[in-house]
Amino acid sequence: MNPKSREFLVKFQSVAALLLMVIALSLAPQISGTFFSQENALNVLRQISVNLCLSIGMTLVILSGGIDLSVGSVLAFSGAVAAGLLKNGIVIPAFGAALQFTVFGAIVAGLVVGAFLGWFNGWVITRFKLPPFVATLGMLSIARGLTQLWTKGFPITGLGPQFGFIGTGHLLGLPMPVWISAVLVVIFVIVTRKTRLGRYLYAIGGNERAALLSGLNLNGIKLAVYALGGALAGIAGLLLTARLDSATPNAGIGYELDSIAAVVIGGTSLSGGRGSVLGTVLGCLIIGVLNNGLVLLEVSPFWQQVIKGFVILAAVALDKMHAKE
Repeated sequence: MNPKSREFLVKFQSVAALLLMVIALSLAPQISGTFFSQENALNVLRQISVNLCLSIGMTLVILSGGIDLSVGSVLAFSGAVAAGLLKNGIVIPAFGAALQFTVFGAIVAGLVVGAFLGWFNGWVITRFKLPPFVATLGMLSIARGLTQLWTKGFPITGLGPQFGFIGTGHLLGLPMPVWISAVLVVIFVIVTRKTRLGRYLYAIGGNERAALLSGLNLNGIKLAVYALGGALAGIAGLLLTARLDSATPNAGIGYELDSIAAVVIGGTSLSGGRGSVLGTVLGCLIIGVLNNGLVLLEVSPFWQQVIKGFVILAAVALDKMHAKE
């Protein structure tokens, strides 16, 4: 295969994989009618919205040469904090007062919590020179424990229709989570392609030493990237909590797996410095269509995990093959 053909194949392999999957599912007689319905299409888009928010942040982190295993736990804690503040407020015994939160205030609080936990990941990585894998694995446990403490092990429900609108509402016929994730895609496509931060991410992920010798503030950039990843996990937590009208202690378990899978399937290299947000969108669509198709085919959830695991292995193997070429 000549270099141009190989480059074309690498560039459009995610599109080809998505098309092949759609064709295969459309030919399955037991689900062809259901799979191509408008209701199912909107359902797939709604389902991938949470993963897309997580995966945009994961893309930024991986482009910089890092990884974040804590996004599922950060999602859970951000959603739980927002739900708890909205439902119960904060009691201040020393002053004999209670602070009540509006929907907007609770949303902002959830975003701040996510951004802070992400920033803390970046701070630990830059301050103590810990590998991102180890630092974010620690945060995975910390944030999950904080979620259990905050909720006392019980779901927080009954959050009201105003908060629920961001998860279940519709605008111009499309679910609100789809609009929110689409806006985030546009914003971060611009950030990665047109801003200094985007150029710095590719530079650091491609060659960190060269970026340092060029005068880039590596620590500051990494702090910003992990904070953005945490904030995006916070948005995902808000969407999931609003859609379910419940913040559960176990929310987001395993979500980091789908997020990393979507990023790698979308063509972002785990070594950093190569990839795109639009590729991640395709990766999320592939994961979403795969999950939807397996559910419609009534495949056992246990086998679904096995299949997704093999898909991730195949994506990483392709990434390593392309890196050697």
